[in-house]
Amino acid sequence: MSAHNDALEIIKDRAGDGPVAIGLVLGSGLGHLAHAVDGVAIPYADLPGFPHAAVSGHNPNLHIGLLEGLRVAVFGAREHYYENGNPAAMRPALEVLKALGADRLILTNAAGSMRPDIPPGDLMLLSDHINYSGLNPLIGEPTDKRFVPMTDAHDPDLRKALRASAEAEGIDLKEGVYAWYSGPSFETPAEIRMLKTLGADAVGMSTVPEVILGCFLCLRCAAISTVTNMAAGMSDEKISHEHTKAMAPLGATKLERILRHFLRGQRQHG
Repeated sequence: MSAHNDALEIIKDRAGDGPVAIGLVLGSGLGHLAHAVDGVAIPYADLPGFPHAAVSGHNPNLHIGLLEGLRVAVFGAREHYYENGNPAAMRPALEVLKALGADRLILTNAAGSMRPDIPPGDLMLLSDHINYSGLNPLIGEPTDKRFVPMTDAHDPDLRKALRASAEAEGIDLKEGVYAWYSGPSFETPAEIRMLKTLGADAVGMSTVPEVILGCFLCLRCAAISTVTNMAAGMSDEKISHEHTKAMAPLGATKLERILRHFLRGQRQHG
């Protein structure tokens, strides 16, 4: 039996075989939302093929159950490319999500802002992304499915629903373009100036591989960044991972309200 099927069997044994509607991948500062799921938590270590995901501040468990009345699969952590050099690290987990019945994927991350009107503590809905790293999780895929169109990679209907949820909660949710750098070192001021010239509004070290994989798996995707800092050269603040972890909760409370409202809407509309 394949690792994929082994993981599915373990999940169904512990969480039941009811279909999952939506998957959520949580970034820094949102771990508590996973614990709000009324269901079970399964350590990644128990699931064959699931990622290593050992970044401090993340919760390497798969939570399956009800959140706002909708059956969801919440990934409390992701494996980043910079951990082991594998852009496809999240592929087995997302393949399992698809096999559980999900057709939507919502991703969150911590990011550095290049726009003064999106300061730390604010949120940015991704309208598009720039894969500046050039890495791709589909390299090595042998079928023609690897030629994935990315025009609407960030699903317009999901973005509309997330904007409506933010408005209903009275939260300012701006939109912008996210640029993916591999990490783990932060970007230089010169690199940030270049990314601004290319049209990016925020920069981070995740999300883009999962969006590519989501599109490959026919999952409708949307993503929101929690801005934890201004990008290098944009302010005098000292950028560090500890700073990111400290600042992430500022936007996480607002993001949780948006996501909960969004899930209620998705439950009502199917």
